[in-house]
Formats: sequence, structure tokens, C-alpha cells
Amino acid sequence: MTVTTDPAPPTPPPPGGGDALAPFGYPQELRRRMGGYASFAAGFSFISVLTTVFQFFSLGYSFGGPLFFWTWPAVLVGQLLVAACFAELAARLPIAGAIYQWASRLGSPAFGWYAGWIMVTGRIVVVAAAALALQVVLPAVWTGFQIVGGDPSPTTTSGAANAALLGLVLLALTTLLNVLDNRALSAVNTIGVTAEIAGVALIVTLLATHAERDPGITLHTGGHGGLITALLVGSFTAAYVLIGFESASEMSEETVNPRRTAPRTTLTALTTSGVCGGLLLLGGLLAAPSLTDGRLAAEGLGYVLTSTLGDGLGRVLLADVAVAICAATLAIQTSATRMLFSMARDGVLPRSAALARVPRRTGMPGTAAVVVGVGAGLLLLLNLASPQAFLAIGTTCIAMVYLAYAMVTGPMLVRRLRGEWRPDDGGRDELGRPLFSLGRWGLPVNALAVAYGLFMTVNLAWPRAEVYDPEGGHWYFRWFTVLVLAATVASGATYRWYRGREGSGGRPDGTGHGGPAAPEPEAVRA
Repeated sequence: MTVTTDPAPPTPPPPGGGDALAPFGYPQELRRRMGGYASFAAGFSFISVLTTVFQFFSLGYSFGGPLFFWTWPAVLVGQLLVAACFAELAARLPIAGAIYQWASRLGSPAFGWYAGWIMVTGRIVVVAAAALALQVVLPAVWTGFQIVGGDPSPTTTSGAANAALLGLVLLALTTLLNVLDNRALSAVNTIGVTAEIAGVALIVTLLATHAERDPGITLHTGGHGGLITALLVGSFTAAYVLIGFESASEMSEETVNPRRTAPRTTLTALTTSGVCGGLLLLGGLLAAPSLTDGRLAAEGLGYVLTSTLGDGLGRVLLADVAVAICAATLAIQTSATRMLFSMARDGVLPRSAALARVPRRTGMPGTAAVVVGVGAGLLLLLNLASPQAFLAIGTTCIAMVYLAYAMVTGPMLVRRLRGEWRPDDGGRDELGRPLFSLGRWGLPVNALAVAYGLFMTVNLAWPRAEVYDPEGGHWYFRWFTVLVLAATVASGATYRWYRGREGSGGRPDGTGHGGPAAPEPEAVRA
């Protein structure tokens, strides 16, 4: 099999991309209405620097001190390597369920199935983790949001319980939007992204004008543990933030000119988020009233805003962060829904017919959205068991996403080494322009992307007691990531074994046992 693209077609396809699915054997069921900014919003909302930086700043600082700032550009460079590989694939395979579809065509249908299974499970965990972030900001905006009562800190029993309650309310709303028309979904995403970008710009500007120290402070340590451990754990902040850039590709079947738009917005969303997040980290470190009183490690950027800018302005900015959290949760759930829909459409999941159903009235895979929302809601209940579930859920979802990424870049690298990847042989986008390509840089970029992805997966999953079980007595939280990964693979293998014994079909080409059909033109061709 050779990865290739067709020669330039005599007549470019219509600019709307309406027939983009025809070569892959899928009908156009989702409504293709998203423009360039909406596609960018899908990726930027998933990353959502205001959500994730506020959520994980305290973890990075508590381990790495001011020096943890430098883990941000390191992770950003690594993720840009992955995103560049994804951009090539997005131009050639503009299909919902990107990770699943890409891994299936680059590797094998069975391999792609496991990549999709791991990714969709990880995405459901990410939805839960994002919804929990409301607890970081809402009680600081207004004490009435602390419904459970007691200490609002997410690491306390009362804070954890309240986080679960707020998260469940948010999931109910995002699930409703994911069942309705995608115009409403795109509008909310666009408003959320615009508010987030404006909020980041204002917060960075205000923090810069209230700086208490110079950038040289970022060369100082101050976290607990050795230097290497401090930096490895400190990188969790950036690792958690800078994922989800491929959401633009997940929405390809709803995007106008997807072959041109998705690669560009994938890279733009990640780059913009990387710059914004780095400035937020730096601004927080420079403007914090104190780096040694313990509050920055416990309360993060919320403490910096309210103590430096005053309660009034600080609360307004935190309200903007809350809007970003809502938009992020919506975008992540949408991405997970498209992955579930894509796999179900191939008949490779339990209850595939229901999960793949797209009512003509809405043009949205509503059943898949409900399943994602319910799954994330059940995970939120872990927060009632222990406040440590917050960190366990967060790091587990990142590790699963990183592993799924590697399951795309890995087989892509194998094909490059075999000489089976030919991205420059005349493929064109909807407007007749050459598709995005890394050219001669493809092999080194791809190799570095694989090495980085595997390293970060191991780093995130490593069962460090000081990270996952600092108080002791909860061994399952220490091994939570490993256990969830093992359970995901085991459950997937069990289901596939059962389907194999049952002899059930799926699509007529046999994809009911593994994944999408054999690759078509402009994809991977036998």
C-alpha cells in the first residue's frame, strides 16, 4: 500500500467541499456550514488557555517553581511537530473522527480502531476534567456558587463536591447544544473564543503593568523535589493545555473547503494558544504579590488576579474565564461526539446504528452527544470520592490523548521510512491549490513528533506518589492513568473478541470488525 495523492484533477471540486466525502464512501450527513473562523474556534476552544492555564498553573508552580515557565515553550515545540503532521493528514483525509480515520488508513483497520477507542475514551475524560475547572473560578466570582459550602479549594472535600455539582450543570447545557443545530454550537464557540482572546489580551496587559519583578525570575527554582522531577511534573501544565488542536479536523465534514481550512486552522489554533498561554504564565509570575507565601502554588492565577487587580476587576476577568471554560467544555464534547459518530458510522461500536444516527432536522449526531455527556458526568462523581480525583482525571486524559496522537504519527513515520508517503505529487484542495505539505522536512519532523509523543505519554503516566497520592492511602490514584489505559485496551479487546465470535458485520466491506474501508483516492491506496 502506498500513501499518495491523485494527480491534479482536470476540474477542481466545488469550492464548498460538498463532495469531499465521496472518495471515501461516506454520504454528507452533517451540515457543512463552518467557515475559517469557526474552524479556528473549534481548535482554540478545545485548547482554551484561560480554562487550562487557570486550572493547572498551581500544579506546575508547586513542583517547578518559576522555572516551570520554560516547560511551556518546550511542550509547544513538541506539539507543533505533531500538529504539522496532522495538518498534512487533514488536507488529505478531511473526515470526522480524524485520529481513528488516519490511524486506520496509515496502519490497519484494527490498529485504527484501538486508536479511536483510546481517543474517544480519553476525550470523555477530558470533557469531565474541563467541566471541573468551573470550581477554580466561579466561587471566586461570587460566593453563592459554592453551593455545597465550606472551603472552595478544589483540593478540599467541599470544593471537590461542589466542582462535581457545577460540572454536572455545565454538562447538561453543553449536551443540549450538541443535540441542537450546529449553527447554535458554532455561534456559542465563536462568542466564547472572541471573549477568551479579548480576556487574554486584557489580563496579560494588566498583569504586565503590575509587574513586581523582572523575567529573570523564571530562571529560579522553588518547587519541591529534584530539578528533573520538578520540570517533568511542571510540564503537565503545558501538556494539559496544548491538546485538542486537531478539533478543526474533527469538524472537517462540517467545514467549507476543509482540505484548505483544516490544516491552516489546526496550526493557527495551536500557535495562537501557545503564545497566549505563555504570556499568561509569564504575567502571573511577574505580577504575583509573593512567590513564597504558598498561595500561588495553592490558588494559582485566580489569586494573582484578585489580589493584584482588586476584587472588582479581578472578578470580572474571572467571569470571562468562566465563559472560556463553558466554551471549552462544549468544544471538547463536540470533538468527542464526532469521533464516536465516525466510528459508529463504520459499525464498529456497540449500538452503532443509534450512535451514528443524524436526524435531518438537526444535522447533529445527538445520541452520540448524550453518551459523551453521560460518560463525563459519571466520571465527575469520582470527585465525590476524593479531591485527588481532580488531578488523576486530568492527567489520565492527557496521557490517553498523547498515546492516541502517537498511534497516528507512528505509522505515518513507518510509511515515510518505507517510501510510501508521497505528499507532493499533485494533490489539490477545493480551490485547486496544492495541499499543505512538509516537503523534505517531513521525515525529521515526523520522527521528532513520534519521539516526543512517546516520551510525554510515559512522563504523564508514571506513577509518582508525590503527584498522585501525596497524602498516601490511595494507591489507585497513583496508578489511575495506567489502570484506565489498561482497562480501556482490555475492554476494547473484549468487545472485539465478542464481535468476532458473534460474526456480526458492520459495513459490507468488512469494516464492522476493524475500521473504515480500504483507503480511496487521495488517501492511502492499495
